[in-house]
Amino acid sequence: MPWFWPVDAALRLTERNLDFLTEAVKITRPPPPDWATPNTVRLDLATMRLREFGRAKAGGVPVLVDAPYAGHGATIADYDKGQSLVETLLANGLDHVLVTDWKPATQEMRYFSIDTYLAELNAAIDDLGGVVHLVGLCQGGWLSAMLASRFPHKVKSLVLAGAPIDADAGDGPIKQMAKTMPLKSYRAMVRTGRGLMPGRFMLAGWKNMHPSEHYVDKFVRLYQNIADKNYLDRTETFAAWYENPLDLPGVYYLQAIEQIFKENRFAKGEFVGLGRRLSLKDVTCPVYLLAGAEDDITTREQVFAAEDLVGTPKKKIEQKLVPGGHIGLFMGRKTLGETWPGIARWIGRQS
Repeated sequence: MPWFWPVDAALRLTERNLDFLTEAVKITRPPPPDWATPNTVRLDLATMRLREFGRAKAGGVPVLVDAPYAGHGATIADYDKGQSLVETLLANGLDHVLVTDWKPATQEMRYFSIDTYLAELNAAIDDLGGVVHLVGLCQGGWLSAMLASRFPHKVKSLVLAGAPIDADAGDGPIKQMAKTMPLKSYRAMVRTGRGLMPGRFMLAGWKNMHPSEHYVDKFVRLYQNIADKNYLDRTETFAAWYENPLDLPGVYYLQAIEQIFKENRFAKGEFVGLGRRLSLKDVTCPVYLLAGAEDDITTREQVFAAEDLVGTPKKKIEQKLVPGGHIGLFMGRKTLGETWPGIARWIGRQS
């Protein structure tokens, strides 16, 4: 999911009108979403709750799904019955699955940095025995790749799904926005959020990427299907997830915008994580790359560029392009039904 303000007018925003923006994008939120699959909280850390699904087997290597931390909740990995990545993995031979349930930022978290999240992801892996199969979704993908670069011996295999590994690759709208919108505009929004990047700002930005879909088409479809209970239930489920954006720590957010998306330091081997310069060449485990053909959030080029950046031998790298857009990679029935079972079996073979 993008973190950028994808309308030309936003490029001309100044600090003096951000207060108005704060009021303009306030919405009445539905209740937050539930997890579709029974789980327990294995760890409760400052940044996340580590949710545990299934049951560990002696000698088994757990699968850790690193959910996106980009403004929406981690239930994207366990969205609904029949639309759950967790459910799919468990049904295809993986007995022990965990998900990083990243917490919405509070004022006490405003100085959390990328290092904070790397450190706690590392702590979660240590609690699981020190070795995992790591599945990074979207922004969770570059964090997972950083972890695999910093601690390569802790990652048995790495799946990167819709993950922007090379922010300079391709020519998508998010790349253009990252390069065009001045950093001072992002800093101004964080100042307005008193040290946080407000989720409501990002939500309005996402909607303005496809305004007709969110402001016209949605209401037309609702009117046309007003008597269809299944449609209404699906709409309510999606709204619970989509209309409940998370605030992000300002330091983390600005660091990602500047160093990852504007300067592309990670892909260039210039990003410093937990005291060391990170190189993707240090990632030598088997890697699976998944991209959406119509994904305008993370283009296929940004995902597949990892093939030439990691140190994994080419014969141990798999890549697949599937129909559909960004969110469909993680919750779409077609991709979950046709592609992720194969990825689960691929993970199983790496054990």
